[in-house]
Amino acid sequence: MSRKGLFLVLLIIGTAFWGISYSVTKWAIHGQSTATFLFWRFIGATLVLALLFRRYFKKMDRAALATGVFLGVPLVMGTLLLTQGIRQTSASQAAFISGICVVLVPLFKMLLYRSAMPFKAWFSALLALAGLFVICIKGELKFSAGDLYTIAGAVSFSLYLIAVERKSAVGEIIPTIVPMFATCAVITGGLALFDTSANWLPVSTGFWTGVGYCALFSTAYMYTVSNIAQKYISAEKVAIIYLLEPVFGALAAYYMLQEELSWRLLAGGGMIFVATVISEVELKGKGKETIQPDAKSGCHLT
Repeated sequence: MSRKGLFLVLLIIGTAFWGISYSVTKWAIHGQSTATFLFWRFIGATLVLALLFRRYFKKMDRAALATGVFLGVPLVMGTLLLTQGIRQTSASQAAFISGICVVLVPLFKMLLYRSAMPFKAWFSALLALAGLFVICIKGELKFSAGDLYTIAGAVSFSLYLIAVERKSAVGEIIPTIVPMFATCAVITGGLALFDTSANWLPVSTGFWTGVGYCALFSTAYMYTVSNIAQKYISAEKVAIIYLLEPVFGALAAYYMLQEELSWRLLAGGGMIFVATVISEVELKGKGKETIQPDAKSGCHLT
C-alpha cells in the first residue's frame, strides 16, 4: 500500500475515533468533574505527543511556544464548552451540532478579515442554521443549555481552526503542538482547582478509560495523523473524510448509550451534513464539480 493509501485509511479510522469520543466522553464524565477529566486527558496527550515529536524539540523556540499558547486558548475553550454540552445533551445531538463549525469558518473569516463569501457559503450557513432549529427546538422556541454549550464550543473551535490556518501559513505547525496541549492542561488544571466538586483521583474505571481513549486516540493519534497526512493527501479528500465524524458519532451513541435517533435528529443532522457538503463544493464549468475546502476546515471538537 502506498503512503497516500495508508494515510487515507488512518484518517478514516481517526474520524471514527472522533465520532466515538462523544459517547466515551459522556460515559466518562458522568458524576465527575469536567475540568479534571479534561486535565488528565490533556496531560496524557501532552506526554504522548512529547515522546512522539521529541525530535522537533530543537525547533521549539520562543516563537513556537508563544504560538502553542495562542492556539491552546481557543482549543481548550472549545473542548471545555463541548464537553459541558455533552454532559447536558445527547452525544448524538452534540456530534451533529458541532458539525456547524465547518460552515462557521468562512463566516468568521469574512467578518475578521473581510474575505469574500460566495452565495453557496451563505446558503449553506442558512441551511445549517435551519438544521440546528430542527434538532434543538422542541415545542418551545428556545435552545437547551446543552445545545448552547455545544454551539459555543463550535464557535470557539472555528476560531481555533482559523488561527491554525494563519499560523501554519507562516511557519511549521508541528513544533507548536506539544506547547499547545500543555497550555490546555495548565488551563483545565487551573479550573479544576476552583471546582469544589473536583476529584483528582476518582475511583472510576469509566473515567480513566475515557481519559485514556480521548488522550490516545481522539487527541494524540488523530492530531499526528492529520498533520502528516496532508503531505500526501489533498485537502479536498481530507475534508470529505472529516464529514464522516457526526455519522460515526450518531452510530456510536445509538449502540453504546442506546440513544434514540429521532426524526428530528436525523432530519436536522442531515440538513447540517448537506450544508457542510455544499460549503465545500465549488462548481467549475458545466457539469463539473470539485471539492475545494479550506485546508484547515475539517472540524472536530472532541
